[in-house]
Amino acid sequence: MIILLEFLQSLGFKVPGVFLYYSTRMMLAALTALLMCIFLGPKFIKKLYELKIGQNIRTDECPLLGELHRNKKDTPTMGGLLIITSMLLSMFLWMDLKHPFTMLLLVTTIVLGFIGGMDDYLKLKYKNTKGLSGKKKLLGQVLLSVFVALYLLVPSVTEAFHVGDWFAEPAIKIENYSRGATGTDISLKDYASRVYLPFFKGSVFTFSGVFTLVAALLIIFVITGSSNSVNLTDGLDGLAAGTLLMVSVCFAVIAFVSNNLDIARYLNITYVEGSGEVAIYLSAFAGACLGFLWYNSHPAQVFMGDTGSLTLGGVLGVSVVLLKRELLFGVVGGIFVAEAMSVILQVASYKLRNKKRVFLCAPLHHHFEYKGWPETKVVIRFWIIGFLLAVIGLASLKFQ
Repeated sequence: MIILLEFLQSLGFKVPGVFLYYSTRMMLAALTALLMCIFLGPKFIKKLYELKIGQNIRTDECPLLGELHRNKKDTPTMGGLLIITSMLLSMFLWMDLKHPFTMLLLVTTIVLGFIGGMDDYLKLKYKNTKGLSGKKKLLGQVLLSVFVALYLLVPSVTEAFHVGDWFAEPAIKIENYSRGATGTDISLKDYASRVYLPFFKGSVFTFSGVFTLVAALLIIFVITGSSNSVNLTDGLDGLAAGTLLMVSVCFAVIAFVSNNLDIARYLNITYVEGSGEVAIYLSAFAGACLGFLWYNSHPAQVFMGDTGSLTLGGVLGVSVVLLKRELLFGVVGGIFVAEAMSVILQVASYKLRNKKRVFLCAPLHHHFEYKGWPETKVVIRFWIIGFLLAVIGLASLKFQ
């Protein structure tokens, strides 16, 4: 759509400039994804029921879950397809397909959507299996992360994707706006090699030389970790979708202000040309999550499955890497971090302490269910914490 509007403009047609503004496209992307999820939801859910794509309840390691979640059995899963489709439609309508950030987000969505979809499909086709093996899923996630790291950190790879006006390296200006200065231009590699801490002005460290490998490992860790931690969070009605909604809105705002030179100068943050495309996609992300909550809130009519959780987590991971907010993501996405850490601690304790457990059941949300909290209370309290963390993330822009 944007390419078409620009083409019509070049031919002399009068195109309302409002449709080219990032703020307008963010709102339209969110609205498009929201309405698509809501209006296509009933037919989509009905089709899943017809195909008998129902959820299996985990009872092997935590038997009580079978009793607590007995009403969830056979609820359709793979609802992530609806979310992904809504996001991609918004992308093609409202984003600049010539920008490299758009392509990175597109590739991330398709690759992780395929991995998550295969995992869900195998679980449903072969009831006694756990889908794709953990090693295969991790391999796919790592390969995607390596691709992103190579594009950002290896100039020859960056240049290889540059064809005419397509996928040109974005302009980036570091926080050097004193006395009306417009900042100092840096390369994409230099930008991707920097480390930013929440509540601190400017970068605190830049990897160079052989230590650039550390920057690559950080990118790989953030993307794979984000994908898997969101997947672990997806265990209660509306928990993952609601938390993702808050995190995506927070980073959509950060991406938007990073794309405006005047606001970036005022906040003394890095200006990243084209980060507005990330803002648009995260707006579509938020709209899709909100629309999905219409059917995923308790009692859920559909689950997103690994198709949704792996993909949405990966998209968030790539987004924060492009915005260089990896460490801030650890704060704003604190719910995801806590869920992942609960599983890591549980597994480590079980193996190293003669089968002793730290939690009654992992991930963390199931621990509170075992303690007697109603499912809705767990979800709403996690949402409240997620909202507070998102506010802290936005506040970090000013308090630095």
